[in-house]
Amino acid sequence: MDGKKRSNIKPGLRVNIVLKQDQRTGKLTEGIVKDLLTKSGTHPHGIKVRLESGEVGRVKEILD
Repeated sequence: MDGKKRSNIKPGLRVNIVLKQDQRTGKLTEGIVKDLLTKSGTHPHGIKVRLESGEVGRVKEILD
């Protein structure tokens, strides 16, 4: 599924995100969505979320 559409992402989903400091390398971090931080319906680089671990980044892959 597409991490660029807000409608695809809900709290509790398992996702891979790219953290701000990892944008150059593209390293992905896996976790469970706690909050959606992007207000618009879509974003070209992925919807920004906060994971249950407290990490913030943009969704690259939806795993569930």
